[in-house]
Formats: sequence, structure tokens, C-alpha cells
Amino acid sequence: MRFCFNFALLKQNHGEMAFDNFSITVKGKKIEFTRPQVMGILNVTPDSFYAGSRMETDDALISSRVMQMLEEGVDIIDIGAYSTRQNADDVPPEEEYRRLSVGLSIIRRLAGDILVSVDTFRADIAERCVCNYGAQIINDVSGGTLDAAMFDTVARLEVPYILMHMRGTPATMQSLTEYADVTRDVIADLSAKMEALRSRGASDIIIDPGFGFSKTVDQNYEMMARLSEFKAMGLPLLVGISRKSMIFRTLDTDARHSLNGTTVLNTVSLMGGAQILRVHDVCVCVEAVKIMGKMLGYDY
Repeated sequence: MRFCFNFALLKQNHGEMAFDNFSITVKGKKIEFTRPQVMGILNVTPDSFYAGSRMETDDALISSRVMQMLEEGVDIIDIGAYSTRQNADDVPPEEEYRRLSVGLSIIRRLAGDILVSVDTFRADIAERCVCNYGAQIINDVSGGTLDAAMFDTVARLEVPYILMHMRGTPATMQSLTEYADVTRDVIADLSAKMEALRSRGASDIIIDPGFGFSKTVDQNYEMMARLSEFKAMGLPLLVGISRKSMIFRTLDTDARHSLNGTTVLNTVSLMGGAQILRVHDVCVCVEAVKIMGKMLGYDY
């Protein structure tokens, strides 16, 4: 399948392609963002799909990674301890929390009050990271489907929540790729979950279309070509395509050799309305954000 990215339509839909400012409330304080935010990935796992991001729980490695991201201009650090790649080993809750505790302690020691997002689908672990380590954002790849307590927990904690689209589990998601219209179906699913969150009192919701999760390569590119349609939900939009299979399968390579393709799609994402980019490689993403500022009209 071939998809045409319609720049004329993009300009029509977004005026002069100006960046859409957004805000989140953290600990009762409203934070305004006037440019795209770069979210750096910190995987404290031994088996993430991109080997270059595997830190396990070695203090020196984690410290080096955190310092590198800070020096390169990261805005948000997203820490995860449970690999969601296909066929990854299950991680018991206490082991996931142990890994996160090590990483969060280092982040707080080195990075002070930087925004921290904890990548977990388990409500109890999310709560412990918020209460014990001051994590400000919960990033749930399952969109609340793998832990029925997640939505109530988010509402009670009053923290921003990244609502991602996924079907099934990491082990089954690639068998669940049947859609009538992938973009519309994903928006409908996210919209229903947004209403469920709001009915519980949650207000700070960030949406993530879930590139690579329960979508084929072609479906991922169809969503990317229609990314601006997600803006109709009226919520901040996060895109995470860093070194994913939609890139390296298209280029007939692997995750290690997918940095250039990642930068291309991050740029396309910014033109389509993305406000947060989740990436392994902070420096090149910051450069893309700076350059796109000249087109989208924001100052870095």
C-alpha cells in the first residue's frame, strides 16, 4: 500500500502550521508548553527491543545515560522496567518495582525536578512510583486494559496520564490488527477511554496512537499520514516511533540502523501535530525540534 502525505492539506488544517501550545498540571501547578517536548527513554531492562537502550540496573550505566540525556536537552525522562516487545519475558511486579526504584533514585539524585514519566501498565506500581519517588506522569502502553484499577488510580493521584492504544497483550497484539479504518477506529477507542477517565475525575490526559502496537507496518504509515486527525480529540498528542519495526522493516535493516528513519518520521510527526516525541536518541530529536521551530513558529 502507498500513502501520500498531503502537505497542502496539512497547511490548510493547521493554518501556517503553527505549534499548538498545551499544558499539564503537576502537583497542582499548571505547566504551559510552547514548543514540542522531547521525552527520552530510559529502559532499566535487560531485553528491550533496541539493544542500545538496555540499562538493566547498573548504577554507572543508568547515571551515564541520565547525564547524557540532560546534556542533550531532554525535557521529560520516561523510565520503564518491563519490555513490551513481542515474546519478552514476563517481569514479576516486585522485580519491575525494584528496577524502577533504582532508576528513579538515580534520576532524582542527578536530575532534580525534571519531569519524570513512569512507563508501567500496573496501577500499584504506578502509584508507588508517584508517591515514593515523585514521578509526575504515568505512561500506560495498555491504555488501562491490563489493569482494571489504573483509571481509578490515575484519577485519585491527580497525575497526567498517557493513554496509549493497544489491543491484547504484548504477546498477542500483532494478531489483533483487523480494523475497518485504522485511524478512525483508534481515535474511537481512545475517545471512549478518555470519557471513562473523565467520568472518574481524571483531567490531564495525553494521547498516544500506539505506533507498532497491534498495527501492521502499512497501518502505522496510514496513521502517520493522517496524524492531524487525532488533534480533533483536543488532547496533547504524543508520538513514539523511535527505531521501531515500521522503520527498519521498511528500510530492510534493524533497530540499530534506524536512527535516520526515526528522524524523518519524527519530523513528519511534528508537521502532523505531535507535541511530545518519545525517543531513544535525544540529541538528534532536539535538533529536529529546533529546525522545525523555524517552520512551525515557536522558539526553542
